Amino acid sequence: MAAPLISQGEVEWITAGVSYNTRNDGRKREDFRHLKVQLGMLAQATGSARVQLGETDVIVGVKAEIGVPDADRPDCGRIVFGVECSPVASPAFRGRGGDELSSELARALERSMYPGPSGRGGGIDLSVLSIVSGKTCWVLHVDALLLNIGGNLHDAVSAAAQAALADAKVPKVQVVQGEDPSDEPDYEVDDDPSEAMRLDASGMPICITVSLIGGHCVVDLTVQEELCSAAAMQVAVDASGGVCGITKRRQKGIEASLAMEMIEVAQRAAAQLHTALSSSLAEQQGQQQMAVG
Repeated sequence: MAAPLISQGEVEWITAGVSYNTRNDGRKREDFRHLKVQLGMLAQATGSARVQLGETDVIVGVKAEIGVPDADRPDCGRIVFGVECSPVASPAFRGRGGDELSSELARALERSMYPGPSGRGGGIDLSVLSIVSGKTCWVLHVDALLLNIGGNLHDAVSAAAQAALADAKVPKVQVVQGEDPSDEPDYEVDDDPSEAMRLDASGMPICITVSLIGGHCVVDLTVQEELCSAAAMQVAVDASGGVCGITKRRQKGIEASLAMEMIEVAQRAAAQLHTALSSSLAEQQGQQQMAVG
């Protein structure tokens, strides 16, 4: 993606402001921008959410289909992540311009959210998605579309993915065995939404990107602030404050003592974002229940 231009004077201004714990938009170093969440944006999807974090705008859809489980997780379902960069977000995304960023964001989601070999640990118990052990399961396709870029894409996509999974309603399925036990069974999917299963996404980690500007730790960078940072760490933190994964980003190295400080900043910032996200989800789901009732 082509980076916007920024002068040396602007870099010095932003860096000086961060040193005084005052950013251009009035936030402090560990403050997030306003988070707005909207659920049920795609009627044809199993679950969907639109998340706006400042000027960054992301929509995520979840689609459930019957598939085959992984050989090492025969009693679990699967989650497949995909990210698409819309040309509306940036002219640089025309053609294959956004492929590298799309792959990076999809890998980040998978690293932070996918569970270990047991099927647990990623915040969602994938065993509830099993249909017939070793044969069939629900496969959740989590696809994100970047609508506008205002900085801190990783965190916004992570929050949107969690919101979309929380909105997902997986249909009830009944296995109908034929007269011959050796025949492949039929699967009857119940279209009644009241019989569908909601996923518990409350334990999912959320990605927090902590960047260094002038030697100070800063979260939720704008596009201009990202141009002033040479090193960053992406930390996946769950709602209890546990660290589920760490990825270094950008070019400059990070000293071990500073890395520990960045992890602590990520844990404090994650508490903010988890609280804001859970509050928005509760409000949205309450409105959905009232509309149905």
